[in-house]
Amino acid sequence: EVRLLESGGGLVEPGGSLTLSCAASGFDFAHSAMHWVRQAPGKGLEWLASITATHGTLYTPSIKTRFTISRDNALNTLYLQMTDVQTSDKAVYYCLRGSIASGDRGPGTQVTVSS
Repeated sequence: EVRLLESGGGLVEPGGSLTLSCAASGFDFAHSAMHWVRQAPGKGLEWLASITATHGTLYTPSIKTRFTISRDNALNTLYLQMTDVQTSDKAVYYCLRGSIASGDRGPGTQVTVSS
C-alpha cells in the first residue's frame, strides 16, 4: 500500500522559511519521480516542483527562486525547503507520486502565512 505523509507545515511570517517533509512507504521510492503540489483556499491543485530518481529538478516559475525540492532515498523522504514565504503561498501542501489527476497523495500539511 502506497503511503505518503506530509509534515512541517505551520504558521510562518511573510519573508520567513519553512521546510516540509514527506515520508513515503509502500513503493520503490528511490526509483520514483516525486512532486510537490499545493491547494490554496478556493482553488484547484497547483503543481510546484518535481524531482526525478536521479535528483533532476523542475519548478513552476512562481517558486523557482524561493523553494527547493530534494530527496533522501535512504530515508524514503521528500523535502520542500521554502524561503521568502509570501502570503500567496498559503495553502495545503501535498507530496505526490504520479499525476495530479490520478496519482497518490498524502493528507497534506497546512502552511499559513501571517504576521
